[in-house]
Amino acid sequence: MGMIKEFKEFAMKGNVMDMAVGIIIGAAFGKVITSFVKDVLMPPIGLLLGGVDFTDLALTIKEAGAAADGSVVEAVTLNYGMFINTAVDFLIVAFAIFMMIKAMNSMKKKEEVAPAKPPEPTKEEVLLTEIRDALQAKA
Repeated sequence: MGMIKEFKEFAMKGNVMDMAVGIIIGAAFGKVITSFVKDVLMPPIGLLLGGVDFTDLALTIKEAGAAADGSVVEAVTLNYGMFINTAVDFLIVAFAIFMMIKAMNSMKKKEEVAPAKPPEPTKEEVLLTEIRDALQAKA
C-alpha cells in the first residue's frame, strides 16, 4: 500500500497536474494548427504554385503490381508533400510559442523595471524621526 500512496501523492502534486494540463492543451493546439495549415494555408500556396496539392506530392520508388501468387503489391512511395505540411505545421507552432514566450518575458521585464513603492514608515520610525529632528534642532 505504501507505493500506491506515494504514487498518489506524486500524481497530485501541482507541477504534475500543470504539466498534464499543458500537454492536453498543447495537443489540442497542435490539431488546430494542423487544420489551419492543411485547410487554410496550403490550398492558396498550392494555387499560387500552379494548383499543386502538397499532400499528394510523392516520389514513386516502386510501381504497384501483382506478385507471383496473384496478390496485389502496393506502390512504394516517398510522401514528401506530407513532410512539407508537417514542416509548415512545426514552423507555425514554433513561431506561436516563440511569440508567447517573448510576450511573457516582456511582461516580466516590465514588472522588474517598475520599482516597488517603499513601505510606509511604522509609528516607531515616525516617532524616532521626530525625536532625531528635535534633538538636531536643539543642537
